[in-house]
Order: sequence, then C-alpha cells, then structure tokens
Amino acid sequence: MVDDLEALGHGRDDNLAGRLSASMRNVELKARDPDPARSLERSLALGAEDKGEIRQRDTYFAGARGRIKLREQDPGEDELIQYSRENSTGARTSSYRRVPTGEADALRAALDDAYGTLVTVTKRRRLLLWEGVRIHLDNVEGLGSYLELEAVAEAGPDSDLSAERDRVERLRAELGIDDGDLIATSYSDLLLSAPDDARAADDLMRAADEVMRTAYVPYSHFPVGAALRAPDGSIHVGSNVENASYPQGQCAETSAIGALIAAGHTLIAEVAVTAERMDICPPCGGCRQRLAEFASADTLVHLGRPDGPRETTTVGELLPLAFELDPPA
Repeated sequence: MVDDLEALGHGRDDNLAGRLSASMRNVELKARDPDPARSLERSLALGAEDKGEIRQRDTYFAGARGRIKLREQDPGEDELIQYSRENSTGARTSSYRRVPTGEADALRAALDDAYGTLVTVTKRRRLLLWEGVRIHLDNVEGLGSYLELEAVAEAGPDSDLSAERDRVERLRAELGIDDGDLIATSYSDLLLSAPDDARAADDLMRAADEVMRTAYVPYSHFPVGAALRAPDGSIHVGSNVENASYPQGQCAETSAIGALIAAGHTLIAEVAVTAERMDICPPCGGCRQRLAEFASADTLVHLGRPDGPRETTTVGELLPLAFELDPPA
C-alpha cells in the first residue's frame, strides 16, 4: 500500500513509500511532458488526489553499484536513496532502499570526498495519487517538463508486479502519453548526456588527478591516474600499482578498467590519464589495446593535467590497428 500518512498530506514526496531501509520495488514510467497543464487537468479529472508541490535536489555520487543519491526536499525530510533500474522506455521495475538523514550537508560533503559528485538534479515536483500510483509532474532545471508514474509493489518479493504494471499502463493510456515522449533513462543521465563537453572532460581529468595520488610506486616513483566514464555517466578510476617483481605491476588504465568492470559496465565512453612527472602521459601500448577492448575507435582520450597542458585524442588514433577477435558464439 502507498503510505498516505500525515507527512504525505503536508506535501512530502512519498516517492519511496514508508520509512523503510529494506529493499523495495516499484514499477515506473518516465516521459517528456509537452503540456504540463493538460497533464494536471487530466489527472485531476481521473480523481487523482493533489498533494502539492515539493522542491527537490538530488545529488548523485560516483563509483556506486547501481545508483546512489542524496535527496534534499522541502517540504519533507532528507534521505539517502540507493537504487537500481534497467533503462527502458516501457514500464520498468526499480529496486531501492531509502535511509532518512538529518545531516544532509555533512553527509553530502562526506560522500563527495569519498566518491566524488556525479551530477546534481534540481526540480520542482507536483505530486498526485491515483489508485496507488504516484503521478509526478516535474519541472527539471536544465531539462524542462517531465511526467513520472510510479506504483510501489504491494505483493511479496516473488511477485511479477503484473498488477502494478497494469495500473501504470492504464494510467498512461488515460493521460495520453505518446510513445515518442517516453524516456528510457533517469534525469541524471539526461543531464550528463547534455552537450557540455568541456565540463565533462574537466570532471574526468580531476578524477584522474585525484586517484593518481593513491598510486603505489615505490620503485619508479612515477604515479599515474586514469579515469573512465561509462555510458551512464558514472566515473571509474584507477592508479598504477607496482610490485617488487616488476612484470606483476599494473598500469593505472588497467586498474580503472577493473573498477569499471566490477561496477557492472563493459563499455568505455571517455578516458582521462594524468601523471605527476609528465605534462602529457599517453597510455603504454598494452593499455591502448586494453582500452580498445571496451571502447570504440572514436572514444575521446584526454591527456594532461586538470589546470595545465592538455591534449585530446581518440582510442583509434592511439591504436590505429587494434587487435580484434570475433566474440565467442
């Protein structure tokens, strides 16, 4: 059941149901909203209960399995939310946990220091309830107007969520949401994919510079840091790690690829590499081949320093004849 207690009546976004830190599930659908006034009018005509407007700021952090964000909202209490969800334009299942927090500023600073901030989503949300489905009419800073439908799972963990999916699809039809307006990704992904190449490259280079300072290089004294961006915008980093048996050491790019794979990704969207003792430090031959395994020929590679000399090339330019095998059947 959707938690419709007094706090919700005061405008709290019940986006994640009751006060639970255990894993929960919902079925949700997201779309662009070309006519928010019409969406509100139709929702009210269906008998949806208007719960008012909430101002929200969601700060996403890097390096998470799935996604993790700190939600600050007014009215309502702040909370840390961890969730995972497939990218699909249809009604899709989301699994999540939420933990209320009374120290949002301190928690945001600690998470930023530990993992780095990925992106911040600021929005005004109009919340309505219809037969256990939450209707979110969102105005997102930098993106525009969107509409979300969310139905929290009422059955146990083995449920196929067919009832929740049916309600979401029925409401979608009633509101007249067109296929062309459906969105497969989150607001954070949309913001990260917005054209701002300079900012994205700066963020990636700073991540490489920060992780470079963790390098274990007692023999060469040559620290290197690498940062890889996955297609969802998340950043995965690594530094070089040496060994007394020299061939057993590994490069920063290799460490970063391991972190990217461990996080569940198999594609590299962008690369940054920095070194303490070289203005421009290109990957070695072996790492060029390793990068080519997970990147395309036109994947950008930024070499240099956050506030110093910098060159941008591509994986294809670094390794024009990469070795390839057909994937196993």
